Amino acid sequence: MKKVLMLATGGTIASDTNEKSGKLASGVLTGEEIIEKCDIPADIEVKVDSFFQKASMHLNFSDLIKIKEELDNYLNTDDFDGIVITQGTDTLEEASYFMHLISNYSIPIVFTGSQRSPQEVGTDSFINIKNAILAACSEDLKDVGVTVVFNERIFHSRYVRKEHASNIQGFNAFGYGYLGIIDNNNVRVFQKPNYREYLELKRELPAVDIIKVYMEADGKYIQAAINSGVKGLVLEGVGRGQVSQAMMPAIKECIRQGIAVVITTSAVEGEVYPTYDYEGSTYDLMENGVLLGKDYDSKKARIKLLVGLASNVELEHLFDV
Repeated sequence: MKKVLMLATGGTIASDTNEKSGKLASGVLTGEEIIEKCDIPADIEVKVDSFFQKASMHLNFSDLIKIKEELDNYLNTDDFDGIVITQGTDTLEEASYFMHLISNYSIPIVFTGSQRSPQEVGTDSFINIKNAILAACSEDLKDVGVTVVFNERIFHSRYVRKEHASNIQGFNAFGYGYLGIIDNNNVRVFQKPNYREYLELKRELPAVDIIKVYMEADGKYIQAAINSGVKGLVLEGVGRGQVSQAMMPAIKECIRQGIAVVITTSAVEGEVYPTYDYEGSTYDLMENGVLLGKDYDSKKARIKLLVGLASNVELEHLFDV
């Protein structure tokens, strides 16, 4: 008999129709109501905790830390083979990677959600939960960290991204693929990462913003971020990690004030690299103290930077893995 803990936090996967507007109300249903329709195999016991009932855009890092503390409480008093966390898809890629970085459990932790509400024709709510629970029982996913199960595929939280606004094939990991599949209740893992990340939070999470680079972009948003008191800044550059010339004075001001700056790329695949030598190039940014975000997308780089800052680690090698 396998035993899985499922923490429900709301989202489309727990939504119902608002009778007044006819639109979906996110997080209305409890985890207990949803699990009844998931056809969980008889040899799996599921403990359900409806921890939050929120739209995923209403979740914040304080909520995620509370979830981590709740997991600690459960695991200190009981034995589970795996953990499933359900939430809305809009912030699932960020929440799952944040949980990956701050967790050091050996058992699988699996995030899932849905693109369609439980009431819609062709809903993916119940099958995604069932598959996530099956994945959470897999011995092959031990010591892998946090994964995301969606549409019968298992993705690692480090690379997963929401690729479609509404289609049930809502997530992908461009350039890296999925770790495995769930087919007819069978979990098959094809590949695993060869490293594990863990950063222990030692102080409050700092403010870290993302600023997108585009043609004729200047430094006004960077200056606004400086004025607001951010401790870190992620620039979503172009190509190999370039920014416009007009952004450089504000970027240099960030570095002068001790604000950590990371350059990433808006390209779906590939990583930033100091290929060119001109004002605003990745090489120029690096020479001025900007950290290279390697192949991290801007959202994941923000998560990694703010957790790194809160963990008091050396930032120089933060993005090496």
